[in-house]
Amino acid sequence: MESLRKDPMKPIRTLCVFAALLVSAALSQVHAAGPKVMLLIDEKSLGTIATSEIEAMAVQMLIDENLSVVDQDMVRANIKKDQAMLKSAGDNRGAAALGLQYGADIILVGDAVAKPSARRIAESNLRTYQAVVTLRAIRTDNSETIASASESASVVGLEDVSGSSQALKTAGKKALGAIIPSMTQKWAAGGGPSGNEISLMIGGVDQAWKLQAIRETLR
Repeated sequence: MESLRKDPMKPIRTLCVFAALLVSAALSQVHAAGPKVMLLIDEKSLGTIATSEIEAMAVQMLIDENLSVVDQDMVRANIKKDQAMLKSAGDNRGAAALGLQYGADIILVGDAVAKPSARRIAESNLRTYQAVVTLRAIRTDNSETIASASESASVVGLEDVSGSSQALKTAGKKALGAIIPSMTQKWAAGGGPSGNEISLMIGGVDQAWKLQAIRETLR
């Protein structure tokens, strides 16, 4: 009791140190978890047929990096119902706003298209299939593009569906292999999500001067 009379701030300082440790631990967990990623890639095989070759590959590669991925089945179902959602993702702000609706920290948007050459290779049934994949990673908290990649690939195939698919996968693997490490590095360098909000409840604060002291100490 004597020590408390001499230094009434001591228990408050002790409480603030403990609170600061809790906040630090909470922020460390947020940053260590890595970003949650949403995918919105417009893929076309043979120039016009919708497909999801790159999306499936991206999901697996992100999981391999221990990153969370938004439920893509839910995304596709909702976008199919509301095409305005897809159109809204045409610019960074629209894409970021869409990503926030699904709880994503980063939205990976882009285009992927594969087309066959007009003619078959001389004296054979083989044809060249060319694919181009362009991607960009956007932070949903500030609409900033933190990484981008564009890759192309050409493969020779006998059949249109398999040839176009192989071309997409080849270009997609190169593009994803470039953008995923880049965006995770940029995310980590930027300190993770901005504006992390942590609620801290402290009981036993029965006087205004104690509350003010805690606020000043935690700043």
